[in-house]
Amino acid sequence: MGHVSFSKSSRYEDQYAGVPFGFCLITGCRNPENPPGFDQYKRRLLRKMRKRETLGRITERINGYERFFAGFGFDCPLPGHLRRTINSGFPRYNLMVDAHFMAEMCAGILVAVTDFDRFEGALELDLAEEGEICMGMGGREFQTKEGEIVLRDEREIVCVLCQGADEKTRVSEATRNVLFYAYGIPGIGSDFLKAGLSIAAEAMREFGEGDVEEINIT
Repeated sequence: MGHVSFSKSSRYEDQYAGVPFGFCLITGCRNPENPPGFDQYKRRLLRKMRKRETLGRITERINGYERFFAGFGFDCPLPGHLRRTINSGFPRYNLMVDAHFMAEMCAGILVAVTDFDRFEGALELDLAEEGEICMGMGGREFQTKEGEIVLRDEREIVCVLCQGADEKTRVSEATRNVLFYAYGIPGIGSDFLKAGLSIAAEAMREFGEGDVEEINIT
């Protein structure tokens, strides 16, 4: 059984007291590209999220993330993802990445999908100093601004909220233990993080044959 060792720094708590963070660990997974029945499953979720009232609430939350990103001078990817999802449906990459998109879009929150075995030690939610470096996906170099929210393992920054996750923990066909984590921001309650992470966990359990070890909102 896996376990996630996680904490929030005092610096984070001082600035963002009460703002939730959530994570979900699923072990023993497969990561197929398009398992049988998955397209139909995604279409059922899509129909639910496209309902007018539901979509309106999702859009409000995503607009909140957009304003938060703008406060640090960055563009938020969520509005673009939402437009594409409404127009064309959920994208198809592989089960783990698709589950992450489903969690984001159905709950209106920001979610990352990572290979749990690639983290080095315990995780900590923290605020960055000016000019810290994180090696993002595809070899992009992220340079932090003072006060940006970051996730660290015991070696380095593994995700910058407003810039993205790192290359080190990226999921692959070989990933067997997957960690989804979700950032709250001021105004986004813990229930939405739990709802999104539960969507990811259910997809991995049903289509990836994984065991849901924990869903934790803190």
